[in-house]
Amino acid sequence: MVKIRLQRVGKKKAPFYHVVVADSRSPRDGKIVEKIGTYNPMTEPATIVLDNEKVAEWIKNGAKPTDTVKALIEKAAK
Repeated sequence: MVKIRLQRVGKKKAPFYHVVVADSRSPRDGKIVEKIGTYNPMTEPATIVLDNEKVAEWIKNGAKPTDTVKALIEKAAK
């Protein structure tokens, strides 16, 4: 099963995330299929950059976003 989820890449106490498509069995920071965006919660307001075409295409092809990513997609659409 393929999931759209966050992959942490930031330093200690400075989180930064890539929004990625990955197999649900791979570890959080493991092998990915494709990077489709970024999320930086340290800025005010938080910065969300997503490739909406790729997100829509992956969801159409059966990828399930995690609850956090689903909230980010909805927030970025506003």
